[in-house]
Amino acid sequence: MTDTSAEDYFASFGPVRVVDRTRVQKFVAKTMTTNVTTIPHVTHCDDVDVTDLEAYRKSLTSDQKVSPLVFLVKAVVDALKAFPHFNASLAPDGGSLILKDYFHIGIAVDGPLGLLVPVLRDCDQKDVGQLSAELKDVSLLARTKGLSMDRMSGGCISISSLGGIGGTYFTPIINAPEVAILGATGIQTRPVWDGQAFVPRQILPLSLSYDHRVINGADAARFVRHIGASLAKVGG
Repeated sequence: MTDTSAEDYFASFGPVRVVDRTRVQKFVAKTMTTNVTTIPHVTHCDDVDVTDLEAYRKSLTSDQKVSPLVFLVKAVVDALKAFPHFNASLAPDGGSLILKDYFHIGIAVDGPLGLLVPVLRDCDQKDVGQLSAELKDVSLLARTKGLSMDRMSGGCISISSLGGIGGTYFTPIINAPEVAILGATGIQTRPVWDGQAFVPRQILPLSLSYDHRVINGADAARFVRHIGASLAKVGG
């Protein structure tokens, strides 16, 4: 069905409007289609306890406030160091794995210009304050003026956060040539049994999509658990 025939078909049922998609939207759609059809995706979902982290964040002064996403970036870097094959890309022929000794993290940013993924470089060498300022600047740029391909290239793994919108779990699509992507939603207060009673705990749902040619299910579970352990150390 061509665009013209599709318009005519739907118009036969009532009034319609045709809105052209942006260049960015077309590019993202093509890329996502390629990634989801050529990479064997599996998504592992788990909950991590961030009660101590949230208590620590609330103890910070107003000029020190840092988004949970920034702490998640640092925790992901810790996990990449512990599981090097997550910080890798599969060679085009599939015969070897290219391991990376740098830690560049992509952050999915949704805005009027479409879905963009700016890359924060050398996240292992920056503290949460530096990363927070950089994330704010690049997110604003992505939503207002757009980003060059250079600013969106070279990522080791991407994070897609829906924390400000809602939801619990989802299946993010891997941003090739990366081999995994981490999805995060909003922190929820849930009753957790401590052995004697149910107590309120702050829980962060995580969804890790991974390339099953490179990563197995057991390591995916360990990777997310490692992230949880790193987050727990922040306020512990």
